[in-house]
Order: sequence, then C-alpha cells, then structure tokens
Amino acid sequence: MKIVRQNGWVYYVGDHTTFDDNKVGKWMYFFNDKEYVREICQEVVEKDIVKESKHTDDQTGVACFYLNADDTETHKKILSYLIRNNLVRRTKSGRLYNISFKLDNQTLAGEYGDDFYSEIKLSQFVDLNTGEFLV
Repeated sequence: MKIVRQNGWVYYVGDHTTFDDNKVGKWMYFFNDKEYVREICQEVVEKDIVKESKHTDDQTGVACFYLNADDTETHKKILSYLIRNNLVRRTKSGRLYNISFKLDNQTLAGEYGDDFYSEIKLSQFVDLNTGEFLV
C-alpha cells in the first residue's frame, strides 16, 4: 500500500488498483477526528476490503471508500465494515440512515444536494432496522 498526499487529500492505494472510469464510485463517511479516520482508511486498504480510500487532510471532513458500482462483494465488505464500526449514522429510533453510493462521474458533473440521485443505496444490501444483510 502506498500513501499519497495531494491537493488537500490523503490517499491510501493498494496494489493492483484498477477501476472502470464509468463504474467507479465511493461510499462516504463524514468525520470529525482525523486520526481515527486515518486509521480506518489505512485499515480497509491493508485488509483488502477496498483497493483505495482517501480522506480530506483536515481535522474534520469526508472519507471515501472506492469500488466499482457492479462489485457486489466489495459493497458487502465495505458496508459490513462501516456498520460494524458504527460509521453509518442512525436515527433516534436506531434505524440506519439510507446512505448512498456516489459515482465519480456524478461528482465530476457537480451533482450535489438536491441535484444528486443515487441508484445504489444501503437499503439494497441491508435491513435498515436490524443492520442485517439482505443478500
């Protein structure tokens, strides 16, 4: 694994990292503890949960965990990790928020907020009430 600092981001890149430009995207985690997110981003690449991750190089910001949209097994691995480590927020009733997978093409196109629509959501993999996997 190599660690690269560039343009306000810290990248953790595994060996043999290849993505399809039309399919690559990320699950995101918004953080307020840079040291903790550094450990997470490094661990998920070292344990081959994902091939690449990154986080903003600030005390607070966003971490991204990269995979191709059609890679079901990697979706399961990273979502399991995120849920197991309480990195998916929960509502007051304990239900998981239905977080979205975002394609890099959507980011490049400036799709944010109301302009962003995801075809891949946590609820396609997990029962949001129990946290158990559906597939």
